[in-house]
Amino acid sequence: MSQKLLVFLVGLLLVSALGSYLYYRRSVASTPVDPWALVPDDAALVIATRDHPTLVRHLKETQIWDNLTGVRYFQQIEENSALIDSVSGSPSVVMGFLGTKLVLTSLHVTGPTTFDLLFQVPIGTVREYRQLRGLINGLGQDARYRVTTREYRGQQITDLRLRGTGHGITFLNYRNQLIMSTNAGLVETVVRRLEQPELPSIAADFKNTDYLQHKDVDAMLLLNYRQFPRFLGVFFRPELRPSLESITGLGRNGLLGMKLVGNKILFNGFTNPETTRDALHQRLRGQSAQRLRMADVLPLRTALLLHLGLQDMTRLPVARRSAPIDTLADRTSSLLDSLTASFSREAALCYLGSSSPRQIPAKLALVYCPDPLRTATLLGQLRRLTGTSPSFERVGPYRIYQGGVPELPSRLLGGFFTGFDEAPVIAQVGDYLAFGKDAATLRTWLDDVVSKATWSSSPAQVAFLQETQPLARVSLIMDTRNSWNVLLRALVEERRAGLLRNEALFKRFPQLALQFVPPTNEADEDAQYYTQLLLRHPAVGPAVAGLQGANATGGLLTFKTPLSSSPTLVTIKGARIPGVLVQDKAQVLHYVTPDNVVAWSDTLPGPLIEPVSRLPVGGNLGYLLATPTQLHLLDIQGRLAPNFPLNLPDTVRASSLTAGPAIGKTPPGLLVGGGGGNLFLFDTNGRIFPGWQPKRLDFNLAAPPHYLVVGGRTVIVALLENGYVYAYNQQGNLYPGFPLSVGSRLNTGAFVEASTTLGRTRLTVVNQHGERITFNLSGDVISRSRVATWSRSSVFRLVPDQARRSYVVAREEGGRVSIFEPSGRQLLTQNFLTSGRKPIQYFDFGAGRRVVVITEPAPHRAYVYDSQGRLVGGQPFVSTAPEVGLHYEAVTGTYYLFRTVEAELRRTDLKMN
Repeated sequence: MSQKLLVFLVGLLLVSALGSYLYYRRSVASTPVDPWALVPDDAALVIATRDHPTLVRHLKETQIWDNLTGVRYFQQIEENSALIDSVSGSPSVVMGFLGTKLVLTSLHVTGPTTFDLLFQVPIGTVREYRQLRGLINGLGQDARYRVTTREYRGQQITDLRLRGTGHGITFLNYRNQLIMSTNAGLVETVVRRLEQPELPSIAADFKNTDYLQHKDVDAMLLLNYRQFPRFLGVFFRPELRPSLESITGLGRNGLLGMKLVGNKILFNGFTNPETTRDALHQRLRGQSAQRLRMADVLPLRTALLLHLGLQDMTRLPVARRSAPIDTLADRTSSLLDSLTASFSREAALCYLGSSSPRQIPAKLALVYCPDPLRTATLLGQLRRLTGTSPSFERVGPYRIYQGGVPELPSRLLGGFFTGFDEAPVIAQVGDYLAFGKDAATLRTWLDDVVSKATWSSSPAQVAFLQETQPLARVSLIMDTRNSWNVLLRALVEERRAGLLRNEALFKRFPQLALQFVPPTNEADEDAQYYTQLLLRHPAVGPAVAGLQGANATGGLLTFKTPLSSSPTLVTIKGARIPGVLVQDKAQVLHYVTPDNVVAWSDTLPGPLIEPVSRLPVGGNLGYLLATPTQLHLLDIQGRLAPNFPLNLPDTVRASSLTAGPAIGKTPPGLLVGGGGGNLFLFDTNGRIFPGWQPKRLDFNLAAPPHYLVVGGRTVIVALLENGYVYAYNQQGNLYPGFPLSVGSRLNTGAFVEASTTLGRTRLTVVNQHGERITFNLSGDVISRSRVATWSRSSVFRLVPDQARRSYVVAREEGGRVSIFEPSGRQLLTQNFLTSGRKPIQYFDFGAGRRVVVITEPAPHRAYVYDSQGRLVGGQPFVSTAPEVGLHYEAVTGTYYLFRTVEAELRRTDLKMN
C-alpha cells in the first residue's frame, strides 16, 4: 500500500510540475513584456528601431552608411554579423532576424572614461529560438570561443568569450526578450531591476507616444538629460562640466522621432521640463520664445553658437557678487542692473573657429539692444565710474572700447557668459552689443562684419536657418567644420584619436541645430518643450523637391538642367514607391530615391540608350546601361563595377543593348546593336566572342535582338524588318530551321515563352498584315491567325507588359491608334491630331488591373487608359519624354505615374476602378 501511495505521490508531483511548466510557457513566458521597463534608469539615451531593412536602405541612400562603415564600432558589428552568417550557413541572418522587430539600444556610462551599450531583441517564434540556440551551440564548438552559463538572482545568464582575450558578449533570455551587452554588469543590472517591477520605466513619461507608427520615421530616440553631464564627461575635460550641467538643465527627458531625408537627419519630438530647483528651466519659465535675428552680425567662422531667445534678460541667473571687485561692485550695481534692463529679445555666446587645437578658441557675447543710444550712454557712465579710459580703436565705422569691469558679460547676462577675464572689450554694431575677451577677437569679428562675411550673406547658411524653428527659447547651433579644432581641444586626451578616426562621419553634416520651443501655456503641468535636432549638409545636389500644386497629389523634383530620358523605375524592397533613374541634357544620370531625393548622380559620355537593365553587382542588382560609345555597369550607389566602362570600337555607335543571364560561373553576355544590321557580343569581363565582331545581317533589325538561354545553350534571336527571323548560337552559327520567314515585314520584337528545350520555347510576333505567328526555336511555325484587318498605311506592333508576362497588339493608321488583345478583341481606339509614330506602353498588374499609355510626342501628351479603355482623368498628362513610368501599390490601391516635363520629374498618384 505504501509503494502504491509513493508511486501516486510521485506521479502527482510530475503532473503538477508539468502543469506548472505548461502554465509558465502559455501564461508567464507568453505574457508581453514592456521592453522599456527592462532598460536601467541610468541610460543616457535609448534608440528604438523597428523596420531595419528600410532603415538600412535610407542610410545607404543618404550615403551615411559609407561613413558609418568606417567607424570601428560598426566595423566590429559587421565582422560579428559575418561570423554569425558563417556559423549559420546562410547569408543575412542578422538582418533577417531583426526584420521589423522593436529593438532597443541603450547607452550607459559604466566608468569615468567608458560607456557601453545594452541591446534588446524580441524572440518571436520557436524557429527563431532554435536558430539562436543553434548559433550558440555552433560557437561553443568553435575552439576560439568559450560558452558558459551561470545563475544570477534566479536568472540564467550566458557568457560568450573569445579565448585568450576575455572579450565577448553576455546575454539573458527573459520571457523571449533577448538582452545582451559586451558589459556583463549591464545585463546583471537588468536582472536586479526585474526584482522591482513597481518602478516606472525610463519611458513612463511618454507611455502613449510611439513615433515608429509613422511610416516616415526611421528610429526613435529617448534622451535622459539628467545623465547627459555624466555621459559628456566621458569625452570632455572636467573644467567644462559646470557648463554642460547648466545647458542640460532645461529638460529632464525627451522623446524624438528620427527621419533620414536627402541632405539631412531630422529629429523632432518633445521634452519634459526639468523640475528641480534652480534648474535653467525654472529660471526661464514664462519667457516667450524669440527669433534668431542676429544673422547680420554672426561671422561665417562661427564654430558654436548658444542662442537664448528671451524677452526679459533680467531673468537670467546672474550672480553679481560672485567675484567682488572691492567696493566697485557696490558703486556700479544699479548701473549694471540698468544695463541688463536695456537688453532684450536675444543673447548669444559665440565661439569662433581656431586654426589649431592648441589655440584657445576666441569667443564673443552678443546681445540685442532695443535702444542702442541708451545702452551706449550707460556704458559711458560705467567707464567713468570705474575710471576706464574712454579711448577706442576704430575698425571701419565701428569702435572698440574697454569694458572696465572684469567678467562684465557674466555680471550682465549670467553664468553662461563667463571666461572673459579681467579686461573684456566691447563694441556696438547697429542694435547689437558685443563683448570680447581681447581687442584682437573683436577686431577679427568686425572685419568679418565689414566685409559681410556673415550668416545673412551666405546662401547655404540662410537655407539652413530657414529649416530651423523660427521661434525658440534655447538654440545650440554648430558648424562641425569650424568646430573641429575647438572640439579637439575640449576633448580628453584618450578621446581625441577616436574623433580623428571618424572625421568623415563627423563632418558629413556640417550644419547642426538643437532647439527647444516652449509651450504656449507653461502653467499646464503636462506642458512640454517642442524639440528639434537638425543635422544637415548644404544642398549641392542637382534638384529641388516641391509640390505640383494645390490640387495635385504626388511629388515634384525640379532639376537644374532639362531632362532628356524617360523615367526608369527601380523597385526597392520594402519601399511603397519605386526609385527612378533619369538623365538630363547635360548627360548626367540621376538616381531619385522613393523619398524624392537625388541620392547620386553620374556623368555619362553621351545620351542614355534605353531601356536600362539590371545585373548583379556586389551582391545587389546594379544598373546596366549603354551610351553610343560605352557600356556601363553601376552598383546601387552609382559606382562603376570592376572592368567598366567597356569601350566600343571607334567605328561603332550603339543603338541597343541586351543582357543575357549568367550560365553557371560564366559571366553574363552583352549583345550590342551597332546600327543597321550589325551585332557585337561581349561578356561583363570584356571577353570578345569570335564571329560577333560584328555579326553582319542582311537587313536592318526590326527591334533589339533577344538574348535567351535555353537548356544551358545561348540563343540569340534577331528579327529583321524584311520579315526574316534568325537564331544564332554563341559562336555565331545558325540553329537548324533558321532563318524563318513570317510572311511580311516586321516592326517590333517577339513575345517569348521560355521553356527547357528549343522545341518547347515559343516566340510570338505580329507582322504588317496583322497576322499573329507563333514559332519555336526548332524553326517550326506552330500557329498563325489574324488579329485585325490591315491596309497599306497600317503599322502593327506587339507591345509586352512591364514584366513580359502578357501582351497586346497595337495598330497605327495615320492618326488612329487601336489596341487589341491577342485574340483580336479590341480594347480601345483613339484618333490623334498628329500622324507620327506614337510610343505605346502596356502595364498588367494582375487581377484585371491593366493600363495602356499612348504618348503623342509632338504636343508632349501622354494618354493613360484604364482596363475599360477609359481616359484616366478625362484628359492627357503633359510628358516631354517618349515614355512614362507606372507603378501599382496593392496595399492602398494607388497607381503612381512618373513622367518628365522639361526639367521636372513629376509623380502623380492615381486611383482607377
